[in-house]
This record gives sequence, structure tokens and C-alpha cells, in this order.
Amino acid sequence: MNEMIIPILIGIVVGVVVGFVIAKILAKNSASSVIASAEKEAKLVLKEAEKEGESLKKDKLLQAKERFIELKSEHEKVILSKDRKLGEVEKRIRDKESQVSSELAKAKKNNQEVDAKKKDYDYRLDFLDKKKDEVDRLHKTQIDQLEVISGLSAEDAKEELVKSLKEEAKTDAMSFVQNSVEEAKLTAQQEAKKIIINTIQRIGTEEAVENCVSVFNLESDDVKGRIIGREGRNIRAIEAATGVEIIVDDTPDAIILSCFDSVRREIARLSLHKLVTDGRIHPARIEEVVKKTKKQIESEIAEVGKRAVIDLGIHGLHPELIKMVGRMKYRSSYGQNLLQHSREVAKLCGVMASELGINPKLAKRAGLLHDIGKVPEEETELPHAILGMQLAEKHGEKPDVCNAIGAHHDEIEMKSLLAPIIQVCDAISGARPGARRQVLDSYIQRLKDLEEIAFAFTGVKKAYAIQAGRELRVIVESERVSDDKAAALSFEISQKIQTDMTYPGQVKVTVIRETRAVNIAK
Repeated sequence: MNEMIIPILIGIVVGVVVGFVIAKILAKNSASSVIASAEKEAKLVLKEAEKEGESLKKDKLLQAKERFIELKSEHEKVILSKDRKLGEVEKRIRDKESQVSSELAKAKKNNQEVDAKKKDYDYRLDFLDKKKDEVDRLHKTQIDQLEVISGLSAEDAKEELVKSLKEEAKTDAMSFVQNSVEEAKLTAQQEAKKIIINTIQRIGTEEAVENCVSVFNLESDDVKGRIIGREGRNIRAIEAATGVEIIVDDTPDAIILSCFDSVRREIARLSLHKLVTDGRIHPARIEEVVKKTKKQIESEIAEVGKRAVIDLGIHGLHPELIKMVGRMKYRSSYGQNLLQHSREVAKLCGVMASELGINPKLAKRAGLLHDIGKVPEEETELPHAILGMQLAEKHGEKPDVCNAIGAHHDEIEMKSLLAPIIQVCDAISGARPGARRQVLDSYIQRLKDLEEIAFAFTGVKKAYAIQAGRELRVIVESERVSDDKAAALSFEISQKIQTDMTYPGQVKVTVIRETRAVNIAK
């Protein structure tokens, strides 16, 4: 069996070898034919490429020749243009040469004429020198003869003549000066009267006299009970929060707000209006509304200041000064509204400065700011004119404006014409009949002094003078002042008032101590 398999295997191997050899031969023949065809195609491609290269070469040569011809023609045009310009320049140069030659010829001729004139001038100068020497000699001879005749030397005669002329000139000068001074005084008085009268006639302002009470109108008397509250708690809360005395009497549909400070009075009026409109009136709501109203009044003060500055045409005023101008609305000077007074003074200053030929805008600026020393919130011992000058200097106002503010009550020396204008216009505004009430200012000052006495003691939080100065309500800090100390504080304040102040009647001192416990649920 094995002997039969071996010849079969050998036969298979021989067949595989023979097939492989035959496949190799066939593959070699096929590759040779492919290579031959590829070489043939490559030769054809090379021939075609050579033909295309020759044609491209010819085209490029033609294009190069055409470009060369174009560049050559352009170059020739440029050369022709430059030749033409050179010809024009040469022509201008020739013209200039001919012009210069003619000018030189004229100058040479003029030099000859000048030389001739110079010779003539020298001759005349020599002649004049000779004549001058001759005149001097004759003048000296005449002076010698006059000295012999008069018996005086030339110097003595000159002194006598000068002395007589001085006396005569002095007499004439004194007479002229006296007449001029009298005429100037008469003219100055007439002009001053004319300027002041014209200024007053051109300014028409309403009288604004401040009062110490405001009337708050109500829709019905039923609202009075809600304002008073249970056992008067609402009215006490309003008075404690605002420092304004609320008078509820038999006046139909109205209650009276009494306070010397117009800012407090306005805060109380607006707060009451909001409370009555809202309908919710209780102590917590009252305090909330009063706080919001105080912020509203502060923004309103800034807005009032802006409107006043814009109306007067004043620009570049510092924001702090604008706020002070706004605060003037809630201040008074001898019963005259301070903002109305300052606006009136500014207008008067502008007109008067225009009549005198001074900058009217600068005069208006100084007129508006002349009383800003009356409105700072901090109390000071300085006069309001000096304080106003310092505030103006602090906020960058010009020296003339600062000097006018400080000098309008003669506290300092006036350094410019602007200062007397401010002083005069301030007097004109305050001197109008009915413009001011002297008593009101002293009354307000007395109430302020009452409050200042209370603030001088430790632990005092708020102090309000009410009932026309007959009562002083003092609110103290409960953490710093005990009940016993509150009683002692009331006595001490009353003794201080009795010692330091003069006043009619009696002053009731009420010390209020309140303890609150507040927690927030989150």
C-alpha cells in the first residue's frame, strides 16, 4: 500500500513543479509585452511633449518680442517728455538770466543816483553845521548882553521864571481839581441812583415770608381720630419721629403742624399725606414713612438747587454747592425765604454788573452763593459770610466770588468791584417793605439754642423744641440712660436753660426713654 502511495506523491510534486515553471514563463512573457507597450506609449508622449514645447517656446518668444517693443515705445515717450521739460526749464532759466541782467542794470543806475544824493546831503549837512555854530554864537552874545542889562545871570533868571510858572500852575491845578471833584461827585451820585433805580425796576420778585406753622387739610374730621390713635399713640409717634408739634383742635377738616424748622415741617406734612392716603396709621408704619420721606426731601433739595442754577444760567457749580442752594428753600433769613432772597440778589447783581460793565455771570454766581454760610447742617461759631467764603474756596470758586461772599457784611476787605455790588444788592433785597420780620429770626434762634442745650448732655439722641419754645422734648438712648438718670437729666437740662437763657414764661423739659426688643423671623 505504501509502495503505491509514494509514486503517486512523487507524481503530484513533479506536476506542481512543472505547473509553477510554466506559470512563471507565462508571467514573464506577459510582463515583457506590457513593458514594450508602455515604452511605445512613453515615446509617443515624449514626441507630443516636444512638439508642444516647441510651439510654447515660439509663443513665448513672440510675446517677449511684443513686450519689448511696448516697453521700448513707453521708454521713448518718457525720454521725449523729459526732453520737453528740460527745454522748458532751460527757457525759464534764460528768461530769469535776462531779467536779472535788467535788474542789475537798474540797481547800478540807482546806486549812481544814491551816490549823487548822498554827496548833496553831505554838502547840506556841512552847511547846516556852520549855520548852527553861527546861531549858537549869536545866542550866547545876546544872553551876555541881557545879563549886563538885567543885572541877573542866566541861571538866576531861569529860576525866577520857573518859580513864577510853578505858582501859577499850582493855582490853576487846584482850581481844576476842585471843579473836577465836585463834578465827579455830582455825576457819580446821579449815575449810582440811576443804576440802582433801573436795577430795582427791572427786577420784580414776590415777597416770600416764612411762617412757623402749616395747615394740613383733611377730607373729613373722621381722619383726625385715626391720626391721634389709641390713647394718642399715633400722634406721639409722629411728633417723636419728626420733631413737629401736631395741633388737633376744633378747626374743621384741618390740623396744624407747628415747627420753626421748615424742613421738619415739610417732612411731617408729606409723611401725613402718605399715611392718610395709604390708610395704615400705626407707630411702625409712621417711622417707616418718615424715613422714606426724609430721603425724598434730600433728593428734592438737590433738584431744587439744579432748577435754581439752571434758571439763573449759572454753569459749572460744584454738586455740594448745588445741594446747599437747594437747602435754602427750607431756610429763612429774618422771615424771608433764603432761596427767594438769594435768587433775587443774583438777578439784581446781574443787572447792576451789566450796567457797570462787569461780568454779569460772575455777579449772578456770587449773588446766588452769598448766603450759603447759613445752610450747613453743622453748627459753627464763624459768621455766615466767612463760612460761606470758606465753602466756596473749598469747592473751587474763583477768588473774586469768594471775596464777594466773605465781604458782603464787611468781615473782610473788599478786593474787587464785585464785592460792593453783592453788598448793595443784598441790602436792596432785604430792605424792601415787608420782606423781612426781625422778630421771627430771633425767635427761631431761641428755639435752636434750646435744642443745642439738650444735645450738650450725654446720651441725648433727639431734641425738639415745640409749643413755641414752651416745651423741650428730649429723646434719650435707653442703653446709656437709665430711668433714674432720665429724671436727673430732665432736672439738669432745666437748670441749664434757666441759667443760660432768657425767655418769657416757663419751659417744660420732657425726657423720653423707650426700650425696644426687635427680632427677625427668617
